[in-house]
Amino acid sequence: MEIGYHASHEQFPPSRLVAAASAAEAAGFEAVLSSDHFAPWSTGQDESGFAWTWLGAAMAATSVPFGIVTAPGNRYHPAITAQAIATVDELYPGRFTPSLGSGQALNEHVTGALWPRKPERNARLAESADVIRRLLDGETVDHDGRVTVRAARLYTRPAAPPPLFAAALTPGTAREVAAWADGLITVNAPEEQLRKVVDAFREGGGEGKPLHLQVHVSWDADEDRARNQALDQWRFVALPAGLNQELELPEQFDAACAHVPAGALEPGVIVSADLDRHAAALAAYAELGFSRAYVHQVGTDQERFIDVFGERVLPQLV
Repeated sequence: MEIGYHASHEQFPPSRLVAAASAAEAAGFEAVLSSDHFAPWSTGQDESGFAWTWLGAAMAATSVPFGIVTAPGNRYHPAITAQAIATVDELYPGRFTPSLGSGQALNEHVTGALWPRKPERNARLAESADVIRRLLDGETVDHDGRVTVRAARLYTRPAAPPPLFAAALTPGTAREVAAWADGLITVNAPEEQLRKVVDAFREGGGEGKPLHLQVHVSWDADEDRARNQALDQWRFVALPAGLNQELELPEQFDAACAHVPAGALEPGVIVSADLDRHAAALAAYAELGFSRAYVHQVGTDQERFIDVFGERVLPQLV
């Protein structure tokens, strides 16, 4: 299993994340995942750079594969998403794995369009994925449905289109996206829940397709600091998935999470000062079939995390 580094645009400015991606590669991380937000999760984070601009800079500064989780169909028209994917992959052939998801109101509400219920968002995602795939294959696309496309064609395309992964958090969504996705990305959860998501994806048509995982961790040499930084930076992970996708503003997330106790964060965030525990948790994901795990340190000291995990954790996973 490859171990990658997650670049959280909600927490850090793009310039710092370019340096972090480069440092992560030097420390032994084998890939980088980028978020794609318009807004941060809380008022205390106060960052959210444009991920697609950042990808060009970060991939120029490194040589490892990159991924992104993005939501076509609302903030981005699928033809624009296809053009962005094509440009990145033409610049850096074979290094890019875009993942398509149904999105969150936090990022998508800015257009003022109606925010659909989850089944409708999933249906729109499937249409958008089809449009994107056809454009990457060189077709001129017309489409009338939940999204509308008129005579769209990509004039700049990579030599071969990249795989289109799907992002899914629940077994129901994983089963649904398996029909069109080339692979799956999900997030860390209890083993039983992760197994259900993986099984559903395979049952829906994803058998033999690669599985990627985003893993939130909170590490500090001091256990109390590790717990406190997780609560400060990533407490919203305790919210139900449905609510997480419906809130529109960082202030609303702050209010919803005002009384979340630190004990409610795990297993959404692996909180520990014990580096061996982090290594063991990551190793267990390989046994579930994941071929790549992107580690997201939710604390603000990214540089120390990269150095320490590169020296003490990654060698245990070779």
